[in-house]
Amino acid sequence: MTDPLLTPTLELPLPGVRLRPWSFADAPALVEYANDPRIAENLRDTFPYPYTQQDAEFYLCLMADQQRDLHLAFEVEGKAVGSVGVHFKTDVRRRSAEIGYWLGQPYWGRGLTTAAVQRVAEYVFAHFDVCRLYAVVFETNLASARVLEKAGFELEAVLRKSIVKHNQMFDSRLYAKING
Repeated sequence: MTDPLLTPTLELPLPGVRLRPWSFADAPALVEYANDPRIAENLRDTFPYPYTQQDAEFYLCLMADQQRDLHLAFEVEGKAVGSVGVHFKTDVRRRSAEIGYWLGQPYWGRGLTTAAVQRVAEYVFAHFDVCRLYAVVFETNLASARVLEKAGFELEAVLRKSIVKHNQMFDSRLYAKING
């Protein structure tokens, strides 16, 4: 049985926008919006490009089976157009969690991601024993850094030469939001 805390539906303060559990019916929309080099460019190499139907099915099977982390579809007007995930840490970092997100390009610049990050942070702090939520963004992804800043995250560090993407080294920026 799936833990309801890990599969919530979170309403956002924007008409027609919410975060909700992934469904196998989301596969076509996932392919449509994830198959974009501008998205893959700013994510880990485990996020494929091109993004195929097989990739979507594999991801949705993982989401159906996962029982530890929070993975939500970013829904706009009934269609899954992105993702927000929270990875809960273990051992000495057990009160920390990492947030990650992406949104389909047609929805950029509308404040949707900032609203989603704020809402997920509130949810995680209210329902889990987490005192630190953090994100790591590539130095070239200024829009994502701005999302985090607007959502109340603070820049803690620049991690020099910490990312390898397309055989090039890049800095990354570590942002965090502390509860309490």
